[in-house]
Amino acid sequence: MMIHDDHSSDGLFALRCACQNLRLVTRLVTRIYDQELRKTGIEITQFGLLTALAIVDEADRKALRAGFAMDSTAPTRAQALLRKQGGIDVRPGKDKRARVFRITEAGKRQVAAAQTHWQAAERRLRKTLGSVDWKQMQATVIRVTSAATEA
Repeated sequence: MMIHDDHSSDGLFALRCACQNLRLVTRLVTRIYDQELRKTGIEITQFGLLTALAIVDEADRKALRAGFAMDSTAPTRAQALLRKQGGIDVRPGKDKRARVFRITEAGKRQVAAAQTHWQAAERRLRKTLGSVDWKQMQATVIRVTSAATEA
């Protein structure tokens, strides 16, 4: 996606703010993934949470917030929906206020069912970008993530 010097024909605002431009790109990319994943009844935020829990088995809110670099309330909606759908279980943690989340067998089935749709979203974006820009985007994301973590 090009950042334009003025208000462009595609309707996107040309802002000189790195944060606003990254947020804009994130919203546009999220739409692609949500369009594909909608076919399985989940969104990219839920897919990400299930995938992370499948890797670590269980995690408390603090670990999830840190792992996704989110504020304290952001994962709540995804957690509530997945809990309602039976994709995750929640149990008390060491502290009475703490909650520990783990993926259920139903959640593992959700990830498996969503995998081909997630791959379709990846293919759509990769096809539009082309292989050179795809690799450059991945490298840039790693560098920006590292820089933002250090800043």
